[in-house]
Amino acid sequence: MLPKRMDRRQMERAMRQMGVKMEELESVREVVIKLADKDIVIPNAQVTRTDMAGQRSYQVSGQEFERKPESELNEDDLKLVMEQAGVDRAAAIQALKESGGDLARAILKLKGG
Repeated sequence: MLPKRMDRRQMERAMRQMGVKMEELESVREVVIKLADKDIVIPNAQVTRTDMAGQRSYQVSGQEFERKPESELNEDDLKLVMEQAGVDRAAAIQALKESGGDLARAILKLKGG
């Protein structure tokens, strides 16, 4: 049984005695969870790797947003963003990615609004 209040050092010692090793991953830029219909993106995520009983797991925390997978960018959407914002294809693709496929948000971003 663990005491009710433990400082960080005591907690780490107790975890080691139970065979649990935890490590904070440094310099994580982005975590992407790919689902069938969308991606969940967590930029600048805090990630902790835990090794216990031969199993490795990851705990991820941070602010998330959703985006359409790249392959789902519609050609008509790209053309509309290019025309409305007056940008090239690469800029339109980037804006659509960053806006999660939201046309209005992509156009406003490119127009500086």
